[in-house]
Amino acid sequence: MARILIPYGTSEGQTARIADYISDVLQAHGHQADTLDLKHADHGLPDGYDGVIVGASIHAGKHEGYVADFVRRNRSGLERLPAALFSVSLSAHAEPEEAEKYVAEFEDSTGWHPDKVAMFGGALLYTQYGFLKRMMMKKIVSGQGSPDTDTGRDYIYTEWDGVRRFAEELLVYLEREPGPES
Repeated sequence: MARILIPYGTSEGQTARIADYISDVLQAHGHQADTLDLKHADHGLPDGYDGVIVGASIHAGKHEGYVADFVRRNRSGLERLPAALFSVSLSAHAEPEEAEKYVAEFEDSTGWHPDKVAMFGGALLYTQYGFLKRMMMKKIVSGQGSPDTDTGRDYIYTEWDGVRRFAEELLVYLEREPGPES
């Protein structure tokens, strides 16, 4: 049984939902998987884990600063373990090249190059936004040519089968890579 840490940053909750789903998939395969909301946690990388999957969402063209800070502070530990990154954004759904650019910028700014990277579509949560944000998001998505402008409903772009495949592929990778006690 592997112990896997899933530290993440989220602004509106979709990255947390994805982290929880990854944890559920890993646990269903007999492993221990602990999620850690970095906004409300110490920024140290706990000992005793066999792998790490960092999650971060993109807002205004950048991943959360506190996630980047966590990665910078713990880069040597992340480099000693099998480690992955999942990035969550509206761009991953509509403009994959843009999402790839955000990941490359994150890697450049932190100096960390994870073993595996996945980009997942996020969510457009109109019903949870205040009036100004709802109108701003509607203008942004309509300007990108998206038909998803009905502000009376939410749009979830996360492809859950892809998230499951990513988690299962990581398990195969973990089985091939030595952990900290090997």
